[in-house]
Amino acid sequence: MEYKDLLDAVNEYLGEVIDGVTERGKAIRAQLYSLHPADIANLLLELDEDVARELFLMFDSDTQLALFQELTPVRKVVYFGHLDDRQRRALLLRLPFDELTDFFDELSDEDLAQNLRLLKREERDQVLVVLQQAPDAVARYMETNVLTLMPDFTVEKSIQFLQRIQPDNTLHRQLYVVDRDESLRGYIELEDLVLMKPKTRLMSILRKPDVVVHMDEDRETVAQRMTRYKAMTAPVVDKKGAFLGVISGDSLIDILEEESSENIYRMASLSPIKDSYFDTSFWKLFSQRGAILIILLFAQSVSGFIISRYELLLAGFLTRFLTMLISTGGNASSQTSALAIQGLATGEFEGRTIWRFVRRELGMAFVLAAVLAFAAFFRVLMAGEVIFSGIYLWRGIAVSLSLFFIVLVSSIMGSCIPFVLRWFKMDPAHSAGPLLATLMDIIGIFIFCQVSSLILG
Repeated sequence: MEYKDLLDAVNEYLGEVIDGVTERGKAIRAQLYSLHPADIANLLLELDEDVARELFLMFDSDTQLALFQELTPVRKVVYFGHLDDRQRRALLLRLPFDELTDFFDELSDEDLAQNLRLLKREERDQVLVVLQQAPDAVARYMETNVLTLMPDFTVEKSIQFLQRIQPDNTLHRQLYVVDRDESLRGYIELEDLVLMKPKTRLMSILRKPDVVVHMDEDRETVAQRMTRYKAMTAPVVDKKGAFLGVISGDSLIDILEEESSENIYRMASLSPIKDSYFDTSFWKLFSQRGAILIILLFAQSVSGFIISRYELLLAGFLTRFLTMLISTGGNASSQTSALAIQGLATGEFEGRTIWRFVRRELGMAFVLAAVLAFAAFFRVLMAGEVIFSGIYLWRGIAVSLSLFFIVLVSSIMGSCIPFVLRWFKMDPAHSAGPLLATLMDIIGIFIFCQVSSLILG
């Protein structure tokens, strides 16, 4: 059955699907169970909220758990509220720790206090510690249900230990070794248990992790380090060096996806949307988008004020080149800022490499400005009625010099502003998009008017 047909069938025969008595209801149920949890979550988003809730409650506990991890934050809270205490406890105890803390972050204080009581005391204490961390702290993404070994274990004893408890724990390729006080000693590779002799003690084959993460570190910084050293997992420790959990490859992907999404929003001068688009209220989106557009509208009016001051100078021939100059300056700044933002995101630009990048972009800006100014000069001459006449030569010089300085300033600003924003603990992605474009419009018009006034009088 096609996806659209399945959607229509669920809407039309919901009662039969929920009861699961008729052959048709059983067939539709079987189709639903055959879908991947991510596809079921998408299907629920397209259904009426009441219908979607009834379907979620229809699934068995294993399917509910898998589906719950694919739902949007708003839907998680809604569906979870319709489970009884037994079902809630079963779901919470099986939910990965990082997703558990994310879900609790969505609850009200009253609901949080009520549902924390469903956890074991040890897990409850861990959740409370993590919830006190900043939203971007890496502790919110760690897995805590991870196997650890002791340094005096032999290879043989380690294998026996893994065989006994592995079904209840997450097994990664790197197995971390801790002391009795939970202090991190190092790690061994999973294949070491196959290649080494049975009586070999783990302390003799320990490796030092390339990346060790403190629980309050920023997630973006950790993702950069893990990417740089190609670390598939990274141990998380507290201030005393006690092992708390790991940042797995899946968690790393989640961090990179969230950082990329936030950068896209900020490049459009929007605040990141935590929920999905359709779960975010119309008026919340309106307030976010309307506020920044009003600010940019008034900022852009500065350009109109400058133009009005030089109205006589720009009237006629020079006006046709105004948009060409402004758009070229905006394009130049966007290119440079994109390189700076990407370099900061990947960790390529740090310390001295920042100054190397700025110096190189200054040279690039000068060469680009010269080439574009040369092209603009002939563009102006081609637009004149009498080629190479005196007035068009001076106009060509005015436009080409204006473009030279506009591109030069645009490239300098595009390369420097991301680093300045980072210096002030702001996201460099803010330097791209409407904010930088509006700023360059104002500066570009001012440069054009000033240069044209000096040359043409």
